[in-house]
This record gives sequence, C-alpha cells and structure tokens, in this order.
Amino acid sequence: QVQLIESGGGLVQAGGSLRLSCATSGRTFSSYPMGWFRQAPGKEREFVTAIIWSGYSTYYADSVKGRFTISRDNAKNTVYLQMNSLKPEDTAVYYCAAARENYTSSYSLRHDTNYNYWGQGTQVTVSS
Repeated sequence: QVQLIESGGGLVQAGGSLRLSCATSGRTFSSYPMGWFRQAPGKEREFVTAIIWSGYSTYYADSVKGRFTISRDNAKNTVYLQMNSLKPEDTAVYYCAAARENYTSSYSLRHDTNYNYWGQGTQVTVSS
C-alpha cells in the first residue's frame, strides 16, 4: 500500500512562494510517475505537473510553466512542488498523486484517471 502525505500549504500574498512536499511510503516509490493536481472551489480538478521516475522528463500545465518546478528525491521518498510568483488564481487544494509505472507520456499523466494513489490534499491560498 502506498501512502502519500502532502504538506507545505498555507496563505501567501501574490508574488510569494511556497514549496509543497509529498512524503510517500512504499518500497517501490521510484517506479511511480508522480504528479500534482489542484482543485479550486466550483472548478474541475486540473493537472498541474508530473515527473517520471528518472527525473529527466517533467511536464507542466501551461498556466504554471516557468513558475512552478516539480522535483523528486527517491532516496527520501519525497516529491516536491516549488511554486514561485504565485497568483490568486493558483488558490486551490493541491493533491499529490502516484501513477502506474506504464504511464510516462504527457498525454497519459495529465489525466487524473491514470493515478491510483492520492494524498489528502493541502490548501494553498494566494491573496491579492
């Protein structure tokens, strides 16, 4: 069983930064492509970013590209989301998720139905 626990959310002003962490359990963490999704009140859950096991390939939603950075430390069983230049429209609950190892393409990883494990979410609020 894989468990994911997000942390690092909070309230920041526009233009500020936050770093989210997703601590995982499981002996095969490195085999899971990892992703971040977010959901704002009244809106659909949307893809934010994903990273494959090697760390060489990353994918970003256009809305966050250049501002957010996903990374992973397999030795620590942790994936991170560095968020800079935050905007009020970034306000949402952010979820860490693990996909099955056969999903490695940008097309596959942007769909939440391809992720089997989810964290509980962490709230990010950006004030104007």
